[in-house]
Amino acid sequence: MTSTNKAAKTAARKPPAGALKAYVASLTGTSLEYYDFAIYSVASALVFPKIFFPSDDEFVGLLLSFSAFAVGYLARPIGGVVFGRLGDKVGRKYVLVFTLVLIGAATVLIGALPDYSAIGVAAPIILVLLRLAQGIGVGGEWGGAVLLSSEFGDPNKRGFWSSAAQIGPPAGNLMANGVLAVLAASLSNEAFLSWGWRVAFLASALLVAFGLLIRLKLEETPVFKAIQAHGDRPKAPIKEVFTKEPKALVSAALSRLCPDVLYALFTVFVAVYATKELGMTTGNVLAAILIGSAFQLFLIPAAGALTDRFNRRWVYGIAAAATAVYIPLFFLMIQGKSVLMLTIGVVIGLALHAFMYGPQAAFITEQFPARLRYAGSSLAYTLAGVIGGAVAPLIFTALYGAASGGWHLIAGYLALTAVITIVGMRLGRDPQPEEDVRLLNNSAKESHA
Repeated sequence: MTSTNKAAKTAARKPPAGALKAYVASLTGTSLEYYDFAIYSVASALVFPKIFFPSDDEFVGLLLSFSAFAVGYLARPIGGVVFGRLGDKVGRKYVLVFTLVLIGAATVLIGALPDYSAIGVAAPIILVLLRLAQGIGVGGEWGGAVLLSSEFGDPNKRGFWSSAAQIGPPAGNLMANGVLAVLAASLSNEAFLSWGWRVAFLASALLVAFGLLIRLKLEETPVFKAIQAHGDRPKAPIKEVFTKEPKALVSAALSRLCPDVLYALFTVFVAVYATKELGMTTGNVLAAILIGSAFQLFLIPAAGALTDRFNRRWVYGIAAAATAVYIPLFFLMIQGKSVLMLTIGVVIGLALHAFMYGPQAAFITEQFPARLRYAGSSLAYTLAGVIGGAVAPLIFTALYGAASGGWHLIAGYLALTAVITIVGMRLGRDPQPEEDVRLLNNSAKESHA
């Protein structure tokens, strides 16, 4: 063992002060923001086709609604570029405060937006613009939230510490689907479509206020402070990522594809397939997603921690390969129209997602040097989202229509994304925790000199 690695192990025995607080702040903030994003996802499948995109052809209305859904993903690279650059130049903390406000404001305004019957074509136009703002905010949020927890935590346990931000989507999804499920169960279909769905959007104002209270009390991360003390902040981080770290960018982006598409299948498109093809109720589908998301709350950090003990790329790649095998089995499981089998199927699908998504934050961030982490991670995350989660519901819907309700083309699509993600794993590098330890140790020596 080298002296550098010995120093890394010694320094890593005890997490730096503030690590747990940063973990909670990262988890809480992303949970609140993904609550906002998740209620839009569910509403895009169940509500918006009817009130913002009315059409004589229900299929066309669904495609238009999913197109607006995709705008949020297409806007993410804008947030990745703008906030990624700022995150490496001015720090993590205040960028994260701004992204929280941006997403929260957009969500509340969606909840107050008059529908098509009230203001005509202006309604879907404004909806798309607000969705754009949501996407920009999320594009800048993820990279900073990951760094917030990982740069306070033990660099030898980056899989676990980075997983804080990864718990946000299922936690937010759990809250969103829970609120929508309660509203759908307690209101008539007419009342839910008229005003009930708006309650979930407007309620985010309280959640965002709580998130702001936590984030404003945080300090900047020790790693960024060390970079700042060394005068090593990049002048043009976006340019440097493209010119100096192209392999890292490609590897990190490809790693996103399979989990992104898999998540879209089990949290968005499954609602369409189960209700239209199998005749199940909206409540049945929402309950299945709720249960699957609840399991993810524990599986995601567990998966991240697992990859701190075993090779991260191998664990991630095996989960991707298992996804390709499982999707045909899932569709065969639910053909009997059993609510129990649907629930079990969704739980297993989201568990496979957890074993990729849990270690994903660590894998992506460790592809880049510390001084370029915010920009590199944000670019990889958001660019991959454009070809992954953004178009996945549209592709699912198109394949579903082309196959006249069949699922084989959808299974083939998932298998292709699994292969691409495995290629990303092959291109990537293994963790290098000594980089952070060396940076922090040098900063400590200089401060005591």
